[in-house]
Amino acid sequence: MQSTMMDRPLLLDDLLERAGHQFADTEIVSNMPDKSRHRYTYADFHRRARTLAQGLLEAGLKPGDRVATLMWNHYAHLECYFGVPAAGAVLHTLNLRLPPDDIAWIANHAEDRFLIVDDVLLPLYEKFADRVDFERVLVVPLSGKAVPDGLASYEDFLDGVQNEFVYPEKSEYDACGMCYTSGTTGKPKGVVYSHRSTALHAFAGALPDTVGLSFNDSCLPVVPMFHANAWGLPYTATLAGAKQVYPGPHLDAESLLDLFESEGVTVTGGVPTIWMGILNALDKEPKRWTLPNIRMVVGGSAVPEAMIRRFDEYGLQVLQGWGMTETSPLVTVSRLKPRYQDADPDTQYRQRAKAGVPSPFVDLRIVADDGTVQPWDGESMGEIQVRGPWVTAAYYGVGSPEDKFSADGWLRTGDVATVDRDGYIHITDRTKDLIKSGGEWISSVHLENEIMAHDKVAEAAVIAKAHPKWGERPLACVVRHEGADLDEAELVAFLKQRLEKWMLPEAVTFIDEIPRTSTGKFNKLGLREQFKDWNWDAA
Repeated sequence: MQSTMMDRPLLLDDLLERAGHQFADTEIVSNMPDKSRHRYTYADFHRRARTLAQGLLEAGLKPGDRVATLMWNHYAHLECYFGVPAAGAVLHTLNLRLPPDDIAWIANHAEDRFLIVDDVLLPLYEKFADRVDFERVLVVPLSGKAVPDGLASYEDFLDGVQNEFVYPEKSEYDACGMCYTSGTTGKPKGVVYSHRSTALHAFAGALPDTVGLSFNDSCLPVVPMFHANAWGLPYTATLAGAKQVYPGPHLDAESLLDLFESEGVTVTGGVPTIWMGILNALDKEPKRWTLPNIRMVVGGSAVPEAMIRRFDEYGLQVLQGWGMTETSPLVTVSRLKPRYQDADPDTQYRQRAKAGVPSPFVDLRIVADDGTVQPWDGESMGEIQVRGPWVTAAYYGVGSPEDKFSADGWLRTGDVATVDRDGYIHITDRTKDLIKSGGEWISSVHLENEIMAHDKVAEAAVIAKAHPKWGERPLACVVRHEGADLDEAELVAFLKQRLEKWMLPEAVTFIDEIPRTSTGKFNKLGLREQFKDWNWDAA
């Protein structure tokens, strides 16, 4: 039977138009390099994003062309998020934390045609400029410095637009965005998002059982806009008409807390290492900030239960989430289903520390090494595999390699997990980070979380080291809280009360800091390199 519904494409254009008309007076606030606040409204954003789109068309942009950004989180980057796709082009966010050689390789692989760059990031751009042939480079004058010869001012570019913008025809399946994976093994891989996938993902983020963004919220994405589209928060906030607050280059705990307080932030998102810094700042000066009720979306790595408990003491609600660049990234968010809302606190915390339940339209399964799909019983373990309308089916210029996709088309995530009967995912580790000791698997993530439950531990990461008797044993790399007096004996005694003996770290080494990836996660690869010459004789 033929449907009677209108055939109307899902486009980011509609999000931009809705925000500009229905929420014209709602603020967008950006922390500038000098810590002044740039303020304007959705009406201003709507006008400027459309002007950017028209300027790109007048500069000769063609459908599908890639426009790269090298930018912090702020109003002009948001304009690119919508203005570039509105023109029919593809926004390619470059990761400014990568080495210059990697940025150059990625820009060339993506065949980026234009670049929009913050003036405060020009020193980084200059380190790879001779290896990338951008047709035009636009400089966003955040700090007021003069634009170098041969480059153009972003503001002058907008001022020079001649004609009114008219949206080009486009399909909801046209590409609108592009982001490369972090590339911890091999070269980074490009993931291309469509208007349809991005719009659906934005809608899912507004659902009350996921992030629940609405026009009553003030949203501050701490996660960089160059990393998986800032987890889609700018798109969802624009769809919902929420106030948006951007931190610019200031990601230290004090600057973020000042923004939370002064701008009434109710929703934020970032990796656990950011929130560790926030918690340390609150502990040092618990009366300095009066904070609103904030929903803190945390992803990138597992959130220790102890951290969730600590934030509750300050009235801040941690929402654990899980996803990847390849999944746009929202797959799961951990909210309590009705059967857990009257449970005892310990049960609630156990559920909240899980990665959550799959979002609508996302199918999820766990698959054992032999290819058997495992039951959702909370015990059977396997690799998470997903599929859905905002999950990638291939990599740009690479296709669908067998190690990344199953024979029947599911994305292989590389994360190992169990799923309980209510659909809550408990991620035990990355496949490459599991520790095989005496025939038993030890989850480095679980061990790290138990170590970080000690009140003298600031951070901890666990890696496997080859062992003459057991094959592999865990080496715990621990950062003490500032001024804390903690030794290995005290920490192991604490863990003996919480873990089986065979799961205990074989040795503990105390270090000043744990290396980070370009997206702020613990860098296990870097840590393994740091301790490559370590042996048990030194323990």
